[in-house]
Amino acid sequence: MSAYDLQRRGSTLWIAALIHRLSGLALAIFLPIHFFVLGLSFHGGAQLDKFLRWSDQPLVKFAEGGLVFLLTVHLLGGLRILVIENFAWRDGQKQLATLAAAAAALVAFVFLVRVF
Repeated sequence: MSAYDLQRRGSTLWIAALIHRLSGLALAIFLPIHFFVLGLSFHGGAQLDKFLRWSDQPLVKFAEGGLVFLLTVHLLGGLRILVIENFAWRDGQKQLATLAAAAAALVAFVFLVRVF
């Protein structure tokens, strides 16, 4: 590994790409669980109602805020990739990556405030 690779590995844009990949992985893990819960409605409303009562706990609501954060981060990361692939490189992309993370945190915070 060259010195350039090591220097680049800790950069803001490398971290943004890593977060985009990890958020995609977390969402991919979440989807089968989501489909399982939706499938509970086919087996009768009682099972779904039981799950929905369980999901009303504060820890689950907090986890939902994390999910909103992951969705927002992944969406903004995807938009970042579209910009990188289709437009010329700009000096301000590091600041945009930081702004995207801040926007994702803000969206998750607003979600949590509304839920609680």
